[in-house]
Amino acid sequence: APLAVNDGDMRLADGGATNQGRVEIFYRGQWGTVCDNLWDLTDASVVCRALGFENATQALGRAAFGQGSGPIMLDEVQCTGTEASLADCKSLGWLKSNCRHERDAGVVCTNETRSTHTL
Repeated sequence: APLAVNDGDMRLADGGATNQGRVEIFYRGQWGTVCDNLWDLTDASVVCRALGFENATQALGRAAFGQGSGPIMLDEVQCTGTEASLADCKSLGWLKSNCRHERDAGVVCTNETRSTHTL
């Protein structure tokens, strides 16, 4: 059975490597993309950390990893960097966007994964 996904779950698509790709976020039963308006490293780092990487090294726009499909879920995302998901950051709200997929946001994360072990 497929893994259950929850609203706000994120994944990277079409990056050719596990640590980079187009940002996709899940909401109400489907995956969609994020518009690159106001997209920056702070926002990208929220995605990378949520996916188990230490940090983001690049926040890319203009569909750097190709255009996605489905709805554009978020636009004008403004994170502080501590959020668990882009869903917790300030934005225009779910499904509120004037963007098209040529503005899909992407990220490149560090290769290092976050250490989960305790000393």
